[in-house]
Amino acid sequence: MEITGKIIQIMPEQSGNGRNGTWRKQDFILETEGQYPKKVCLTVWGDKIDQFGMQQGDSVKAGIEIESREYNSRWYTDVKVWRVDKVGAGAAANTASAGAPEVSTFNDDSGEDILPF
Repeated sequence: MEITGKIIQIMPEQSGNGRNGTWRKQDFILETEGQYPKKVCLTVWGDKIDQFGMQQGDSVKAGIEIESREYNSRWYTDVKVWRVDKVGAGAAANTASAGAPEVSTFNDDSGEDILPF
């Protein structure tokens, strides 16, 4: 599933030790767009916290997985993020090739191939 919106709040990172080793997670509050905006708490786990680099005010499109589980006769739902694409003005800077020359031909001025293979 995917959800699109703006990051309006970043919660403190949490960490601990479990039976599988150390873990860390961070929650982000996303506000959806539209006539009736909704606030959704997204959870990012492990190294993806640093990889995604979400900041307050970022407009994002997030790939999510929704999962519910029972504990002591109560149900809890997590919205886990597995992919983030930034949307808008900041996205162009992230997707542009930094310093890569524009290639319009595979030949140099002498007409010879410049491909290395």
